[in-house]
Amino acid sequence: MKILWISAHPEHRSLAGSLMTEGLRTLAAHGHEHRTSDLYRMGWKAVVDAEDFGTGGAPGRERLFVGPEQERAYRERTLSPDIRREQEKIAWADTLVLQFPLWWFGPPAILKGWFDRVLVQGFGFGVKGPDGRTLRYGDGGLAGKRALIVTSVGARESGFGPRGIHGQLDEVLFPLLHGTFWYTGMSALAPFVVYGADRLTDADYARNAAALGERLRTLDDEAPLPFHHEQGAAYDEELVLRPDIAPGRSGLGVHRAA
Repeated sequence: MKILWISAHPEHRSLAGSLMTEGLRTLAAHGHEHRTSDLYRMGWKAVVDAEDFGTGGAPGRERLFVGPEQERAYRERTLSPDIRREQEKIAWADTLVLQFPLWWFGPPAILKGWFDRVLVQGFGFGVKGPDGRTLRYGDGGLAGKRALIVTSVGARESGFGPRGIHGQLDEVLFPLLHGTFWYTGMSALAPFVVYGADRLTDADYARNAAALGERLRTLDDEAPLPFHHEQGAAYDEELVLRPDIAPGRSGLGVHRAA
């Protein structure tokens, strides 16, 4: 496999940094190639602006329309060099591993900025098929690739269970799993989560590191989350799940096949 490991933690001596080191060692030991994007060490710029497209400060420049400008700059290869380097890494990779601490029920801003700036229209989304339809939710610019979240949370596991106060974790992460990965065509794998991250003992760390190693060792054979395809038979013309699928149910879980 070819793995792109994207890290979004400000401290390389942290739990996240140690798990990344162990994870990359495991991948290498099993003959997998890997590249990394350590966003904090890279000093990654997290905000989209006109400079991304080679048009910033141009005299008489019209109002910035981000989506069309992204697509034009991607097509004409005028995206800023840092964006193009990340897109080249994604094109090279079979699987993306996105590692981050869960802050305020989502990834740190620097990783959100990576999504905003790198997965541009024409590359990650807004790609059209031969019939002119936009390809998304199982199809699209990144179809054929897979994505794994590796995250750490301070809370105990029970609080992120089906009736936990924080909400069920796969639903907390639904915007990434379904709205980013699956939307762009990538198959989402079940997240790897370290709970109680601020209270881990040495034994806890060893157990979690071993579990991550096992996940990575078997990653190539792992079945992805079974989300429904938009261009299958699951949704009607209004993009609403057909009534014969998950009848009587609602909520985020209905978008996964049984």
